[in-house]
Amino acid sequence: MLRVDSSKPCKIVYSLCKHEFLGYVIEPHIVQLNPQGDFSLTYQRLFSHTAKEFAKHLSETDLKIIKVLDETEQDFIIKKYHKKQTRPLEFFSKFFDDKFYDTVRPKIEKKLAEVLSILAITDSLYLMGKDGWPADRKIEIAAEPATILFHFRRNETETRYFPTLKYQGLRIDFMFKDAQIVSNQPAWMLLNDTLYFFEQDIEGKKLQPFLNKRFITIPKATEEAYFEKFVAPLIEKYHVYAEGFEIKTEKYDPVAVIKVIYVENGISQLQLYFRYGSYVFAMDNERKVTVRILKNENNYTFTRIKRNTDWEKSKFNELLRSGLKKTSALFHHLELSPEHEEQDRSYGVINWINEHLEELEAKGYEIEQSTGSKRFLFATSKIDFQISENNDWFDINAIVYFGSHPIPFLSLKQHILQKKREFILPDGSIAIIPDQWLTKYGSLFNLSEGAKTLKLKKHHIGLINDLAEDSIANVTLSRKLQKLNDFENIADVQMPLHFKGDLRSYQKAGYNWFSFLREYNFGGCLADDMGLGKTIQTLALLQKLKEENEQNATHGTSLIIMPTSLIYNWLSEAKKFTPKLRIYAHTGSSRNKDVSQFIRYDVIITTYGITRVDISLMKDFYFNYVILDESQNIKNPSSKSFKSVKALKSRHRLILSGTPVENSVGDLWTQLTFLNPGLLGTQTFFNEEYVQAIEKKKDEEKARKLQAIIKPFVLRRTKEQVAEELPAKTEQIFYCDMSEDQAAYYEKTKSAYRNDLLSSMDDGTYAKKQVQLLQGLTALRQLANHPMMIDEAYGSDSGKFENVVHTLDNVLKGGHKVLIFSQFVKHLSIFKSHLDKEEVPYAYLDGTTKKRGEIVADFQQNPDLKVFLISIKAGGVGLNLTQADYVFILDPWWNPAVEQQAIDRTHRIGQDKKVFIYKFITKDTVEEKILSLQNRKKRLANALITTEESFFKSLSKDDIRELLN
Repeated sequence: MLRVDSSKPCKIVYSLCKHEFLGYVIEPHIVQLNPQGDFSLTYQRLFSHTAKEFAKHLSETDLKIIKVLDETEQDFIIKKYHKKQTRPLEFFSKFFDDKFYDTVRPKIEKKLAEVLSILAITDSLYLMGKDGWPADRKIEIAAEPATILFHFRRNETETRYFPTLKYQGLRIDFMFKDAQIVSNQPAWMLLNDTLYFFEQDIEGKKLQPFLNKRFITIPKATEEAYFEKFVAPLIEKYHVYAEGFEIKTEKYDPVAVIKVIYVENGISQLQLYFRYGSYVFAMDNERKVTVRILKNENNYTFTRIKRNTDWEKSKFNELLRSGLKKTSALFHHLELSPEHEEQDRSYGVINWINEHLEELEAKGYEIEQSTGSKRFLFATSKIDFQISENNDWFDINAIVYFGSHPIPFLSLKQHILQKKREFILPDGSIAIIPDQWLTKYGSLFNLSEGAKTLKLKKHHIGLINDLAEDSIANVTLSRKLQKLNDFENIADVQMPLHFKGDLRSYQKAGYNWFSFLREYNFGGCLADDMGLGKTIQTLALLQKLKEENEQNATHGTSLIIMPTSLIYNWLSEAKKFTPKLRIYAHTGSSRNKDVSQFIRYDVIITTYGITRVDISLMKDFYFNYVILDESQNIKNPSSKSFKSVKALKSRHRLILSGTPVENSVGDLWTQLTFLNPGLLGTQTFFNEEYVQAIEKKKDEEKARKLQAIIKPFVLRRTKEQVAEELPAKTEQIFYCDMSEDQAAYYEKTKSAYRNDLLSSMDDGTYAKKQVQLLQGLTALRQLANHPMMIDEAYGSDSGKFENVVHTLDNVLKGGHKVLIFSQFVKHLSIFKSHLDKEEVPYAYLDGTTKKRGEIVADFQQNPDLKVFLISIKAGGVGLNLTQADYVFILDPWWNPAVEQQAIDRTHRIGQDKKVFIYKFITKDTVEEKILSLQNRKKRLANALITTEESFFKSLSKDDIRELLN
């Protein structure tokens, strides 16, 4: 066969032909035209890869059709569906079978339908001749679909049935005319060189029997089964004319019904179905018409019920949008989508229905439940709360409405506490308690008192507010109590007359808050960040109390309990701000154990340790205030500290702590139970309800709830919040008490040096003793820090070390960065071992350090590196450490200018935080004396003193006496 010459005229032809195994297909061929413009006998089959050669004779549409038809060609099909490489001859003789045909033929027909819809416009479809000539006869494609009518004629003995076809209103005679079914689905029929297609998506096999047969006979014996299986589906989809039985069509407005399928201890589901008159249908997107058969004696009636499947689908999608999902790809059952899922999944959809009931009914859904032993109530639930405020209580009157059933809220108490969801109503139906109520009202019942009525103590104001904010409760609060919700509006209280100094505005607000709590007999936790002046705010309150008592000719003694390391700090702050307060420090092993003498003082200060030991004496004294400083010390509920402070009697209670939650939400329970007993319920309840939920399950709703309960009693301001009121830097001196072993060591060493030096002053050999003096003072300074610095065998403790560690702990818990300066490398190494043991990362720098730049950069940039130990000589200059906002100076220096340089490491350009400087001074030691010398010689120092030598030269005999006395 000659090949077609693409440079000469030629034309594409689409040829309908019958493949021996695969059935009718269409093949594209290019046919050479002769000089007259007619087809010559030269032609060739086209594929996408050979079509390029004839591109100028082909349109874009042709190229598209060729590409589609490539996939119906036998080689392509064998390769795609058989996978093993086989030649066609071998494949069709060995492997081809009906199963392969049934798999592949529908895919071929889909491609044919796609091509024929395009060819209907191109006028280039031909029938292939027996010899393979592609353009044997021209085929017309029908301009519109043909219609089909199925006829049934039923008599006493049989039913005959046959189809009639009409095209453009005229009947087509197709039986015994050599018609061919070219495609089954959709059906295409070739008759007299015209290709017909049909309305209503009919299958070709429904016509196939009638190509060479006038009718099909259904004998009487099999008619009932045949009518069910064949005739009814036919009537659903096509036009049918019947004699001998009746076909009726009925139309109804549909109703959507949601059926609840309760599965005990499983996942309950919803089923959506539709009711058309008395007929019901499951969700089904295919059928526009459903046929039901009624047989009455010998007569049949087929009823066609027209369905609105678009509307059915829209109702289904409407439910999917409201929080439900399909249970599986196959079934149209529904369950809660993940974001709405409940812990108890058997009640999930019931709860969902009740929550959305009004909305569902407004959209026309009906609710029904599947038959079962349990009869659930589907109704909206609501609670009417009436809350009234009495002297010490809130009285709660509440009625629950499950639909139209009013139930006293108190009847639900055990159900809610035991998390039982089913509540049996008087009529025997079961109401499901909403899941949220278990969370919402569990605390209410756990914390309330009274068996016949619901009462809450005044300090549960937070819970009451929570109910009010949910706008389900009608709450009337006194104006004063409303203010507790709104800290900003708490009344201003006059400052005590004899308070020395001024409070910053946030400190004044804290002082006002104390007065407010006192008026209501509430306990409060002042949880301001470290360095913001919790001590000063408290001293202002205690001074105010003293002045009020004097005015009313009464007296009250308050007790402050604190870690040992803070005793001197409180004493020195009190001396500075409230010198008129009579304070007694109930400390030391030789303390007076006669508690009755407390009455002579305004304030008793003591430690947690002593309270534990003396609790049997102290528990009978009635204090005005008991105040716990660093109250996280009582966080362990089984500790003796907690049990002891709980046993103390007082009119008012306060706690102070920059870190009330150290490790766990559980830390709050002891502290707030000390303040307001019963506020957080029992420890077991609090653990289950809040600690587990918040820490393990990350339950945000529970965290919000807990926040609401404690909010009125916890006042916390961070350094960042009050930054505008803080000076750029705040310096504070922490006085530390020596431990008993340390004090003994210090005294022994001091006496030895003093006797020697003072006698040398008298006999004139003093000038030669300068070095010895320096050694002596240095030894005393080291002992004031930690005796381990001069005696590695020393195994006891140091007051200053304990104090620094305690303060450091608080600063780190607040997430701050801190620089720790000492002049003694030995002192820093004691802190190094402590930080190593506690696994706290730190940076370190002394005179021997290499790569200073890298260490500084790491501290500035690494958020996990919070501590920098620096020797004051090595780190006093040239370092930029603006990431730190706390500076600890562990030992006072002769020359204040050197300390100032250390402070300036943080306090310089680029610092956007306020800086706190803490100087740690050991009480009753040479350090305290150095401090007063520093102050006396500041002017001189600023001008002259630059070295130790020049400092010593500036000391008079009196100065030295003072240092060693």
